[in-house]
Amino acid sequence: MSIEKITQAKAQIENTSAYKIMTEFFDEGSFIEIDTYAKSGDNYAEAVAGYGSVEGLPVYAFCQNMDIAKGAMSKAQAAKLKKVYDLALKNGAPVVGIYDSLGGKLKEGNELLTAYGNLLNAASTLSGVVPQISVVLSDCLGTSAVTAASADFVIKVKDANLSIHTNDGEGCNCCTAVMADDKDDAIKKAKDLLLYMPSNNLSTPPCAQEVAPEDNAPCVVCRTMDEGSISFVYDHLGETAKTGFARLQGEVVGFVNTNGNKLQKPDGKKITKLVSFCDAFSIPVITFLNSDGFDCLGAATSVTNAYAEATTPKITVITGKAVGTVYIAMAGTGAMTDLTFALPTSIVSPLNEMAAAYLMAPEKMEVPVAEQTAVAEQFAKETLSAFKAAEDGVIENIVNEDELRTVLGQSVTMLMSKRVTALPKKHSTIG
Repeated sequence: MSIEKITQAKAQIENTSAYKIMTEFFDEGSFIEIDTYAKSGDNYAEAVAGYGSVEGLPVYAFCQNMDIAKGAMSKAQAAKLKKVYDLALKNGAPVVGIYDSLGGKLKEGNELLTAYGNLLNAASTLSGVVPQISVVLSDCLGTSAVTAASADFVIKVKDANLSIHTNDGEGCNCCTAVMADDKDDAIKKAKDLLLYMPSNNLSTPPCAQEVAPEDNAPCVVCRTMDEGSISFVYDHLGETAKTGFARLQGEVVGFVNTNGNKLQKPDGKKITKLVSFCDAFSIPVITFLNSDGFDCLGAATSVTNAYAEATTPKITVITGKAVGTVYIAMAGTGAMTDLTFALPTSIVSPLNEMAAAYLMAPEKMEVPVAEQTAVAEQFAKETLSAFKAAEDGVIENIVNEDELRTVLGQSVTMLMSKRVTALPKKHSTIG
């Protein structure tokens, strides 16, 4: 091919929507394309792929190209995307996949099935080795949806559909970590999320300048973490817990914050996902625990297993109630936490206040029904207090909230050299 034809071909590719998205995603001037001239039939492969830097961090990425065959998956496109996964595996850098197509080239038949299989295998091999983020800009259906949902985090434009079937709106939201308003918002959120990710499972997330929180921030997490550093994931799912990433004195941590109610199934799922990801990449997990227990057996099982299996640094702060199963699952020795602290007014109990009062002090409950709640709460403050828990050795210390940031920051620093040898096995079988 002559230099003139090469120049024309390059100009044609650079004028497509996918190429423009990639140059917007990467730092200015840093994007290096790979397999630029790979062909798929009479056209170029239906995706733009390459590497560069995002906020100075090395990243591999691909974007399906709606301007070429509507971005339809083909064996040529799959080969191009697999090369991105292979390079990321060799060099230890995150992968961001931007999905924007109308399906696959079905006329390729079984060859397309094999291509999909190779791509899914590459994504699975990479899981837990480098972070993976999927950005879904338009409907992503069938096998493409499986590939996209295999990433650690999915960022989806709110009107897009990510599912096996075209009408499975609920399913696509359950797989989505972050909802975006539009394409530009989705790209921005992907770039922001990368700032909390290590390059691979042998490195640490990028540090940042410490920014002290505001004293009048609305919640204990906001008053503890660096100002403006909180990034929620799965925030549209569940009502009893918040999960996400933040910075504590400049260092990245994952956090779980429960709001006092029984933990529901969606909250159990997102807590499990966050803890498992943090464990894979050795990101410390700080849990702010205030809960009456679990509302669902499945949630209790998955959360208990996630905390017990995780060997990353784990610190729990009991901010309100830690009752029964939820204490066992997310605090103390049962959850294999390294440190468990409690605020002075918190309560630690094997049962809720009413049941504990009836069982442990039935004589105190011989009052009119209208007064029993107040009596049970008073009993809990006197008998199930943080101080009593500290006396019994089920928590390490009682911490005032105004010293919590300092205590947690120093504790994370001390735990960063944590080493745990686990029993040899392939993986847990607890779902």
